Amino acid sequence: MHLAAPEPGPPRSRPPVRDPENPRRVTLLELFFDLVYVVALALISRGMVDQLDWHRAAQALILLSAVWWTWAITTLVTDMYNPERDEIKLLITAVMFGALLMTTAIPEAFGARGLVFAATYVAIHLGRGLFLMPIVRHERQTQRRAARIFVWFAVSAIPWIIGAYVSGDGRIAWWAGALAIDYLGFRLAYPVPGLGVVPEQQRNVTAEHLSERYQQFFIIALGDAILTIGTMFSLEHTEAENIGAFAVAFLTTLLLWRIYVHKSGQLLPQAIQAARSPSKFLFSAPYTHLLMIAGVVVTASGFHLVLHEPTGRTPPAWLAVILGGPALFLTGRASFEYEVFSRVSLSRPGGVLALLCIAPGVLFLAPMYAALGAMLVLAGVAYADFRRSKGKPPEMPAPPH
Repeated sequence: MHLAAPEPGPPRSRPPVRDPENPRRVTLLELFFDLVYVVALALISRGMVDQLDWHRAAQALILLSAVWWTWAITTLVTDMYNPERDEIKLLITAVMFGALLMTTAIPEAFGARGLVFAATYVAIHLGRGLFLMPIVRHERQTQRRAARIFVWFAVSAIPWIIGAYVSGDGRIAWWAGALAIDYLGFRLAYPVPGLGVVPEQQRNVTAEHLSERYQQFFIIALGDAILTIGTMFSLEHTEAENIGAFAVAFLTTLLLWRIYVHKSGQLLPQAIQAARSPSKFLFSAPYTHLLMIAGVVVTASGFHLVLHEPTGRTPPAWLAVILGGPALFLTGRASFEYEVFSRVSLSRPGGVLALLCIAPGVLFLAPMYAALGAMLVLAGVAYADFRRSKGKPPEMPAPPH
């Protein structure tokens, strides 16, 4: 998002909005900011498989959605405002501190440290609005946009804080409701009585910057998988079992990367530029990438299980994680492909169907074979992508109108 260049004046007296003529490459501070999320994703993926059940899965989804939203909204702020200005650098640093504090609370977010997690999440989003509104006071439309966003986060703060004071399913329900408000407000362009919605001209996105940021976060998610592979490798089982599980996990991670970058991942900047309404990516990219990142995080949880115990029968909950991670990723990847090409390759839903079909069979086998089955399905999807594009001219993006 960006506005037209502000009126001439002393450089430091201008609001820190983006100048359309300035380069939009990602800054080193933004890359530094991302480091917090390496730890956050690792804690979420490992926490999910500690006493794995559906409650754990729901808790992990809520934590991931909250962590992702702090990153996604901060990324939009650095797209709207100039991250080279001292004010925005200070804001990014403050959010980084808050995100790290949230991360430390993740292991006990549904226990004793629920208030720390919720209060920090609320403070990040409300504090950002309180910080931005005064420094853009001379840009009335920009200030009104910040006010709309602040109002919605103020509303969602209520169930966040209430949820921190209840436990069990009550906390899950309150926090899920709070996240629904946050995600819905963004999708509706933050309508507020008396202020309306964020105007269309304030929803423009920068193809180079925004696409690069989403690509970088996906790599961070893959880093969680690599971290799990490296730290969980042990010699508790035979050398062949250990090396086999290690190889399957590594190849699965490689396939996730390959499927993501093939065409759609590479062409995301061009797709945004080619769209008649680039703001559509603003309202869809956070959701499609959340699905793909959730798939990678769940897959990393599956690596944790398989590397810890590659032999024996596969419990149903384990199977749901080992096969569910790739299925989530392929579902998000199908939506992502539609964003770029206005179509979905049959290999995406076909891969999800294949994972469902092998589930009954591998339920009676060792976790290692379930992971191997998931890897072979992903390999089939990657091969279908290769065959579809081999020998053909590069396909141009054709985002939906």
